[in-house]
Amino acid sequence: MKREFPNAQLLRNEIYSVKRSDIVFEARSWLGTPYHHQASVKSIGCDCLGLVRGVYTKLMRHDPETPPPYSKDWAEALKEETLLLAAGRYLNTINIQDRTQGDVVIFRFRKSTVAKHAGILTERDRMIHATEKANVAEVHLSHWWQRRIAGVYQFPGVIN
Repeated sequence: MKREFPNAQLLRNEIYSVKRSDIVFEARSWLGTPYHHQASVKSIGCDCLGLVRGVYTKLMRHDPETPPPYSKDWAEALKEETLLLAAGRYLNTINIQDRTQGDVVIFRFRKSTVAKHAGILTERDRMIHATEKANVAEVHLSHWWQRRIAGVYQFPGVIN
């Protein structure tokens, strides 16, 4: 059964201008937030999707959508590009080579699997993300991460 998201286009049209530096500032305010599967509460707990949703909600002034409950292996079980499709509903797709601070990066851990991890760039080669068994952290976007980028997205209404 295909899920419909009738408000996605309406919300994308309700664009607020947001500076890249504001995206980075808000993302950094989540540093140290403990990992908690399916959560999106700054300083209390979040996963990688919850981090991106939390920053988006603060800056865009609305929650994009509430994801249905998902297990830790949801991507493998569904075999659908759920994360990439959701990003495409609310964010603007950009070229991987054009990525810069404030952009959302989505990763696939292996070529044969669907994308299932996300982070927010603080610089072209640094990102903030949430990983299991760790607090939200800012890390170097190493060659290991760069090889796994499945998509790069920009917040709507972004200005430099």
